[in-house]
This record gives sequence, C-alpha cells and structure tokens, in this order.
Amino acid sequence: MDRTDPDERWLVTIVHVAFFLLLGSSFARFLIRGQGGALTGWVVALFAIFCLLYTLGHFLAPGPRPGSAPTARHLVWLASVSAVWLVLVALAPSATWCAMPLLFAGVHALPSRIAVALAAVLTILVVASQIRVSAGPLNPNMVVAPIAVAAAATAALVYLQRQAARQRLLIDDLVRARRDLAATERRAGVLAERQRLSTEIHDSLTQGLSSQQMLLQAAERVWLTDPDTAREHIRKASGLTSRSLAEARRFVHDLAPADLAELSLPAALRALAERESGPGLTVEFRLDGDPRPLPERTEAALLRIAQGALANVREHAAATRAALTLTCLDDQISLDIADNGRGFDVAALPAAAPGRARGHGLPAMRIRARQSGGTLTVESTPGEGTVVSVAILLMPAPQKAPVA
Repeated sequence: MDRTDPDERWLVTIVHVAFFLLLGSSFARFLIRGQGGALTGWVVALFAIFCLLYTLGHFLAPGPRPGSAPTARHLVWLASVSAVWLVLVALAPSATWCAMPLLFAGVHALPSRIAVALAAVLTILVVASQIRVSAGPLNPNMVVAPIAVAAAATAALVYLQRQAARQRLLIDDLVRARRDLAATERRAGVLAERQRLSTEIHDSLTQGLSSQQMLLQAAERVWLTDPDTAREHIRKASGLTSRSLAEARRFVHDLAPADLAELSLPAALRALAERESGPGLTVEFRLDGDPRPLPERTEAALLRIAQGALANVREHAAATRAALTLTCLDDQISLDIADNGRGFDVAALPAAAPGRARGHGLPAMRIRARQSGGTLTVESTPGEGTVVSVAILLMPAPQKAPVA
C-alpha cells in the first residue's frame, strides 16, 4: 500500500487494530472454554505464530502500491498466514473471525477474480466452522450472516479498488495533457522568439546591409568618373557597417536598438532619417509637440517600425522623398512615415503579403504596434505614395501642483 496516502494510512491502522482485537478475543475465548484439551499448548503456539506472521508481514512483505501487482514476498506471506489460520480454525474455532483481516489483505493485493474466489473460500470455511461448533438446532444466521458480511465487504473493496484504478488513469491523462500543454507552450514560445528575432534582424541588420550594398554599388558606378563621390559613398557605407556591428552586439546583449542606448527617440529618428537619405532618396524628420519619457519598449517599437517602413520605401516604393513625423500628445504618441513613391492597392495587401520574398515589413510592424498597445494603419493609392501611421496610447502626464 502507498503509505504516503493519509486516508490509506488510517484505513490500514484500523484493519490492524481490528485484527489484534479479534485475535485477542479469539484467544481469550479459547482459554475460557478450554477447547483444546491435550492440544492446548499447540493451539497457543499457533496463536503466537499467527500473530507473529501477521506482524512481520506488515514490515517484511508490505502490500503492493495501488495499481501495482503484488510482490512474490507478499504472496508467500499471504499463503503462509492463511495456512496457519486454516490449521488454527480446525483446532480452535474461536479464531474464525480473524479471517476478516485476511479477506482485506487478499482482496487488496490480488486481482479481482482471484480475490473474489479467495473471499468465497474463506467465507465457506467460516460457515463450516460455525456449524461445526454449534449446538442444538441450526441457526440460519450462522450461514447467512458470514456470507452477507463477506459479500458486502468484498463488493465494497473491489468497487473501491476499481474506482482507484479509474482515478489513476484519469490522473495519468491529466499529467500527460499538462506535459503536452507545457511542451506546446514551449514550442510556441520558441516560435514567437524566432519571429521576434527575425523581425529585429530584418528591421536593423538587413536594412543596414541593404543600404551598404546600395552605397557600394553607387561607388562602383562613379569610381572612375567621380572619385570624390565614390569615396563619399564608401565613407557612408563604412559608417553603416559600424552601426550594423553595434546592432549585432546589441542583439547579443539585450536586443534593444543601438541608437536608443545613446539618444532619445526624436534624436534616434532624426539620425535614422539622415542615414537613409542618399542618392535618389531624401528623408526628413519632423517633431510635433513636446516629447516626454516613454517606456523603453514603446521607444524601441517606434524606432523599429520607422526602420521597417523606410526599408520598404527604399526597396519597393521607388520614392524620391520621405518624411518621418513624430507627434507627441498628452495621452498618445504617433509616428507617420510618408513617401511619394508608386503606392499600391491596400485592399490587395493581404493576398500579396505572403508571397513577398522576405515575409516581414508591414506584418512585422503591425505586430510591434499591437504588442505596444497601439494600432498601425496604412493609406496608399497606386501612383500617389504611401503613409504608414502608428498610434500608441499613453498614460496622461502627471500635472504639476500649483505653487501657492
């Protein structure tokens, strides 16, 4: 039995107490009536052996845990103590009722079919012993009472045994389901982290490498005809390389944008606009309102959205001008990225987005905005440019108390 179960511990304790009470009562009845005659000494020895076997079995051959098969040692103990009881009942019928603890041990340890058969055999022996020592007319209770008690006890024990088996199956299913759920959550977390990392790389390192490629290609085209311009392109490409290296190191450290480690959000957006301005594209930055300190996550999301939007402008819009506008209000901060490029049909965007080579851009920007508690909207018409807007609600700034 599982001794760690409090309910089962007190049940086992009650069974042991019942056994010793019945054994003591049977032994006292035997001594009072002097049923043994010349065999009294042997009967007393059998009582002692029976008590000793029962006690040792509790320590040396404990019953199986719920749901487990009985051990060979426990089966040997059960057979031994049953054999001693049979001999004892033959010599001292007063030991008949000690069969109840044996009945409990057998039903608990053995499979149901064998346990029911054992209970039937014990019951028949009890009835036969009662009839053997009865005097006068046969009392029907001597036959009916043991059978009824044994049947009720056996049915209750088998029922509880089967209920425990069903509960163990349910618990196993719950544990397995919880384990599967934990594994699913871990996989979802890994996928979300991969998505976040791929978005970070797309909005920073990929953008920097793309700008470097464009500058180096431009330098190669004018290398012979305009060396000064070529060297200027290479200088800018070298600066982008330094920034990309800083971004890579920032990824290793905490994945925060490198610009925000040294600059405020408006200064970082202004620096971004200056970096993105180059041959064929001019990017301006505008600030409306008074900026105030923002959560790091909000600043990082706005800067990454601006980087992603400008990457789209440069790669897909064929624009000559773009503008970053940061608007600061008491309860909201918004960022608009507008360009005068070729535009596109917004209604066709969901069907076209999955086919894009990179798989990022607007979907990643929407995720960033949503994670920061904001919304992202896109307005565009073919031939008339595009405006990407993100708005994030803020807690109202605390009001200064009036000076008395």
